[in-house]
Amino acid sequence: QVQLVESGGGLVQPGGSMRLSCAASGISFRLYTMGWYRQVPGKQRQLVASITRNSDTNYVDSVKGRFTISRDNAKNTVYLQMNSLLPEDTAVYYCYSGLGVMDYWGKGTLVTVSS
Repeated sequence: QVQLVESGGGLVQPGGSMRLSCAASGISFRLYTMGWYRQVPGKQRQLVASITRNSDTNYVDSVKGRFTISRDNAKNTVYLQMNSLLPEDTAVYYCYSGLGVMDYWGKGTLVTVSS
């Protein structure tokens, strides 16, 4: 059974930092593209960042220079380091894994950026 379990969400002040983690099980983690999406009420889920099996990364323009995605294949874990957080980064963040037609999602973790 595939499981993606996110952790690290919570409340942070504007300008602060937070690191999200996603621990995967039930997949050959090193083969999968991993990513982070986010969603706010009333809007579509949006890709934030992704990292391929070769560690090529991709970011949405709004987070470039502030967020960093990384992976540790030995720990089957993907991370999202978020710096200089803005109120508009507030969302539920979802972990994603994909390989061909197979894709899996975590249940999400809420990140709230507020003073």
